[in-house]
Amino acid sequence: MKVIAGVDIGNSTTETALVRLNEEAGCNFIASSIVQTTGIKGTVENIPGIITALKDVTKKTGISVKDIDLILLNEATPVIGDVAMETITETIITESTMIGHNPSTPGGEGLGTGKIIDITDLDSCKDEKVICLIPKEVDFETAAGMINKALEKGVDVQGAVVQKDDGVLISNRIAKNMPIVDEVSEIHKIPKGMPAAVEVAQQGKTIKTLSNPYGIAIVFGLSSEETKMIVPIARALIGNRSAVVIKTPKGDIKERKIPAGSLTISGEKNSLTVDIQEGSAKIMETAEKVWPIADVTGESGTNVGGMLERVRLLMSEVTSQEISSIKIQDILAIDTMLPQKVRGALAGEFSMENGVALAAMVKTSRLPMEQIARKLKDELGIEVHIQGVEANMAVLGALTTPGSDIPIAIIDMGGGSTDAALMNKERKITSIHLAGAGDMVTMLINSELGLDDIKLAEDIKRYPLAKVETLYSIRLEDGSVKFFDRPLEPELFARVVLLKEDVMVPLPTDHSMEKIRNVRRRAKREVFVTNVLRALSKISPTNNIRHIPFVVMVGGSALDFEIPDMISDSLARYGIVCGRANIRGKEGPRNAVATGLVLSYISGR
Repeated sequence: MKVIAGVDIGNSTTETALVRLNEEAGCNFIASSIVQTTGIKGTVENIPGIITALKDVTKKTGISVKDIDLILLNEATPVIGDVAMETITETIITESTMIGHNPSTPGGEGLGTGKIIDITDLDSCKDEKVICLIPKEVDFETAAGMINKALEKGVDVQGAVVQKDDGVLISNRIAKNMPIVDEVSEIHKIPKGMPAAVEVAQQGKTIKTLSNPYGIAIVFGLSSEETKMIVPIARALIGNRSAVVIKTPKGDIKERKIPAGSLTISGEKNSLTVDIQEGSAKIMETAEKVWPIADVTGESGTNVGGMLERVRLLMSEVTSQEISSIKIQDILAIDTMLPQKVRGALAGEFSMENGVALAAMVKTSRLPMEQIARKLKDELGIEVHIQGVEANMAVLGALTTPGSDIPIAIIDMGGGSTDAALMNKERKITSIHLAGAGDMVTMLINSELGLDDIKLAEDIKRYPLAKVETLYSIRLEDGSVKFFDRPLEPELFARVVLLKEDVMVPLPTDHSMEKIRNVRRRAKREVFVTNVLRALSKISPTNNIRHIPFVVMVGGSALDFEIPDMISDSLARYGIVCGRANIRGKEGPRNAVATGLVLSYISGR
């Protein structure tokens, strides 16, 4: 009797299938396991995760890792996702600074313009419009008294900027209606003596003048060239109820841009160059023209050039290969909107900028996998074989789904890549390995919602949303209402929450439920539906998706609560029957590759 372990190293998880092989009784699958992948897929850093997976699967059967006679590995190809865009992270807005953080309690309403002064200097102002600064040391009653006194003396106070959250309290105590923006934590950085504009909209409405570049130009008397420079400010203020824009001394703030750059996509016969600013559709169209891709390079000194160099450098470091030998065999480009911090802002303002998200698949030699196999053998004293390509193994695993038969096509949707394979009636397998899957969806959610929290973005990807409307009811994202016999926790009231298993997790963001849902669904559609259609067209013998009758979905992303339905809907128009696999009738869409590794070994004996 022989014990064999099939180990599938994925971008996110490492899955194992354990088998007892008996010459008389045949093959008997006895256990399976799944753990987090350690390190970057396809590198020696995967070994601790592999060992953990083996310990976990043997523990379930009452044997030890030492009882395993053979370990079978998949050929693992790493995929790295990043964003390349014309960023304004390093763009400093010329001759302007701004405050537009939308405090919850602005005071008054309207548009006020004037010179910035400290509230203690109000008495010295004559015959000019002023905007006064109120630091935290001055309480609201004192501030209101000083403003009223100045107004009685004829000082034209047009508005105020307050450090504490006293906007409404001050507004209720002064004799003139004026815009007051509060909660400006870095008020000490505001340059005094400079012209400024303060705008507060009526409750329920948004500002009109300072969110319009031409409105800012009129207020400050800007030239056409200067108006171009303040466009990011105006865009950052769109949708706000309040804002402050201040013209700073010439030369105080300068502008520097790092361009998005261009991609050169090389095929076997020719190379084409495409500018990132032309968008994802043009990039993917260019990639198709030179398919199959031999390598992708980025323009030196640009965002996309830097991104691809980081990919090569990282893979060079973890695989000990020369940078020049590392090639990118596929890319997936998706248009996105990214919040970018505006330099010159005094309260963390952001501007939504167009960007292109890129997932790059690195083609490395077989050497890294051989290093993994060799080191794993040295550590465990067990024979290790690299059995086959992921997609081919997944087909064999998918065939263990009850009711399946050849010809069969599979879509393996993991964390880093979307793989597809087709087995025809002669059992010949055609496969493709494409960049972009679950990790890219998470990255898009994290970027577009400005979360800066990958774990939270991953949860938003995996779980449905709801809005807590009362302490006894929530409105689900599909519009239905759910009621409760007992009151919910008070801190959940009026919050958008994730329905995570049997727990409601409030989201630390001001985005509406509709916005979060739209971002999540769009990211899934753009990544998975796009890649599924790409993959199936490439494995079809006629390059026509309609000639593939059946598709089985495997991999971790096939467990998602909405991705399979999106894919099934997109394939229904081609007359394709599509559904989730159930590996060995018990594993669901998981464990296809690990199971296929073992079956491949047995059939090849």
